[in-house]
Amino acid sequence: MYARIVGTGSYLPEQIVTNDDLAKRIETSDEWIASRTGIRQRHIAQPEQLTSDLALIAIERALESAGVAREEIDLLIVATTTPDNIFPSTACLLQERLGVHGFPAFDMQAVCAGFIYALATANAMIKSGAAQCAVIVGAEKLSNLINWEDRATCVLFGDGAGAVVLKASDEPGILHTQLHADGRYSGILKAEGRVTQGAIDGSPWIYMEGNAVFKFAVRALADVAEQTLAAAGLAKSDIDWLVPHQANLRIIEATAKHLHLPMEQVIVTVDKHGNTSAASIPLALDEGVKSGRIRPGQTLLLEGIGGGFAWGSVLLKY
Repeated sequence: MYARIVGTGSYLPEQIVTNDDLAKRIETSDEWIASRTGIRQRHIAQPEQLTSDLALIAIERALESAGVAREEIDLLIVATTTPDNIFPSTACLLQERLGVHGFPAFDMQAVCAGFIYALATANAMIKSGAAQCAVIVGAEKLSNLINWEDRATCVLFGDGAGAVVLKASDEPGILHTQLHADGRYSGILKAEGRVTQGAIDGSPWIYMEGNAVFKFAVRALADVAEQTLAAAGLAKSDIDWLVPHQANLRIIEATAKHLHLPMEQVIVTVDKHGNTSAASIPLALDEGVKSGRIRPGQTLLLEGIGGGFAWGSVLLKY
């Protein structure tokens, strides 16, 4: 039994903030940002929009793409670092908004690796027979965590949501998943604020040591790709498309080079929406599908890394 992606969907807020827009607020430029990150713009949600608002649209579009009724869903996982509330989970709130009830619904917190973690979890549940039709959505409103005076971080992040529908199938779907974490590196990428007695204890803003994160990410993503292919018994040449976490174009290029893949076989959307954390991989996947580049029967490698550090990959037949 395999878990197979049968539909994808995504949503980006209407407001676009370009690098030139940011240059009017802080000391930066389009050339400075683009040359270091590959980012040209990002989408920012309205103040009244919640993470669940973004996720709901992505889910509805994925269900429509799959031709699946919401009543068929028997598992919902929301990968997010920016839930609507401390609790209940955003997944439970979305279950209510979808008008379907009773099945497992929960949030997954692994930051930028969250979608990979959620997809691996759903795959295990479908293979075990615990679910037959799962919806996995990565959704973030990172603008809530951005200090717009900190040019080291505010140029990097944006808001958005991407979703997939997974169904049990006899045909090959997800071939292998690989997950890792190492808390020793938690200090170089974090948002450590917490609510204590009605007040925020610690900084609520995203903090990142860019060079340290870059070095760790390049090494970890190369290693996890090797491990995944070896476990599945496939060669680098078997990959049709790399669908990476969209954090930094230089990290993406380094990963592609390690896999001996030309950039023409890599889905890149970081220029259009920056780093949307758990939403970035499903956003890129939906872009690849909707553009006609990703086609049925092709082999895809999805991989991501985020604060924790947490990282992982999913190898699948689309």
